[in-house]
Amino acid sequence: MRADATCYRHPDRRASVACQRCDRPICTDCMIQASVGFHCPEDAKAGKQEVYTSRTLFGAGGRPVVTTAIIAINLAVFVVGLTLGENALSGGSDRLTINGGLLGAGYLSTGEFIGVDAGEWYRIVTGGFLHSGLLHVGFNMYLLYMMGKILEPALGRVTFGVAYFFSLLVGAFGVLLVDPTALTVGASGAVFGLMGVLVVYQRSRGQSIMDSGLGGLLILNLVLTFAVSNISVGGHIGGLIGGLIAGWLLIELPRQSRALPSFLPTATVVALGAATFFGCLWAASQWMDPLF
Repeated sequence: MRADATCYRHPDRRASVACQRCDRPICTDCMIQASVGFHCPEDAKAGKQEVYTSRTLFGAGGRPVVTTAIIAINLAVFVVGLTLGENALSGGSDRLTINGGLLGAGYLSTGEFIGVDAGEWYRIVTGGFLHSGLLHVGFNMYLLYMMGKILEPALGRVTFGVAYFFSLLVGAFGVLLVDPTALTVGASGAVFGLMGVLVVYQRSRGQSIMDSGLGGLLILNLVLTFAVSNISVGGHIGGLIGGLIAGWLLIELPRQSRALPSFLPTATVVALGAATFFGCLWAASQWMDPLF
């Protein structure tokens, strides 16, 4: 805020601070105390300062239709997988996992070359809807529901869906960069992405992620990512980075640049998602059989 700024409601008065939410200059009569900083009367009245505590972090209102649909698809695919694999319930492989899991390149026991590098590009997406065991799918769907219940009403259904699939793609890119010959499944990359989006969302509203409980949840999941074997580091970290990027473009950029067309942030994320998809194809093509 400039030193000579005047209150937007009282042009004849010197502004003391800027609204924490909209950055408009306000005088002492217009300053309304918020949990962090001050708000202008309009933002305070509209209740735009959305505060989440550790008790209410996962209880935001609204109908998360897209979230529910994604969960339903994941669960339906898991049930189908149970009919195709003897040990699918406890983590064994089934035909869906083998045929649809994310894999840069590899060979079946028959000698058949499979994976994204073999032209099976759909694995980049289908791998994010397959899970290895009941605990795996249950934990991912629970986190997806908690994040989606907050973010979908806040971002809107289309924007939320774009953020989810962008995070999924960046997570897949991370897998193909770090471990392209490992068969990888799970929605973890996309879920980590939603945590990244939620970090940006809460910070844009002046809320501490440690006070809300999100910071502790994120730290715990990062610790498990590096401490537990058979967890995709590339997928989790890639998804988180994708979520932070999507969050900045969809939430923070419009807040800082109000003159931007409303469609531009979402269109930018879609374009980046398309670029990431082709990046996945490139990453898979870098695989080389060590026998040759």
